[in-house]
Amino acid sequence: MGIDQETFTGVDRFVEATLAPDDEALRDALDAAAAAGLPPIQVSPAQGRLLTILVRLVAARTILEFGTLGGYSTILLARGLAPGGRLYSLEVDPRHAEVARGSIERAGFGDAVQVRVGPALESLPGLEADGVGQFDLVFVDADKPNTPAYVAWALERTRPGGLIVADNVVRRGGLAEAGSGEATIEAQRRLHEELAREPRAEATTIQTVGVKGYDGFTIVRVVE
Repeated sequence: MGIDQETFTGVDRFVEATLAPDDEALRDALDAAAAAGLPPIQVSPAQGRLLTILVRLVAARTILEFGTLGGYSTILLARGLAPGGRLYSLEVDPRHAEVARGSIERAGFGDAVQVRVGPALESLPGLEADGVGQFDLVFVDADKPNTPAYVAWALERTRPGGLIVADNVVRRGGLAEAGSGEATIEAQRRLHEELAREPRAEATTIQTVGVKGYDGFTIVRVVE
């Protein structure tokens, strides 16, 4: 068997069918996003299943998501929330937020999820002003050049033992390219260098292949 994109996609499809099947709410979120013309860049079903598991592993009651898009990952994060938990999702595009809110509501999480619209770095002070407090898990999947800033902010506000997950950090192998001059790649390299110096973080990055091609994610555990 050749190891190529067709193989990666085939394996993902098998994993989805056996371990991460879709359902009406997830299909509805994808269909609504497609109908609205949103880019199909949400996490894969297998990756979304991992998010739900991670939320449950830390018994998360408070989650922050950078980048709502159409609400697909938001729903999967919300499914892992402890009873009475809250999820705050930040989305820069008002149209994306509108579509996501509808899908989240239909999925049954309208009371648990709050989507805030605006550039994330401008929305963060509002969370503090509202006294949201510490987070148990933070998922970073927004504009990639700002990933280091988002993770740095999250490190200050994630409880000891909590997790920060940053998606799309490998950039089809660009992470290994020193001096590439490409802002997105340079940001992911800076993220790793900053985490290496950060005593409050223990972190690793996992490369991934699948329906979304070649990329990877960083998982950070905030040291107790």
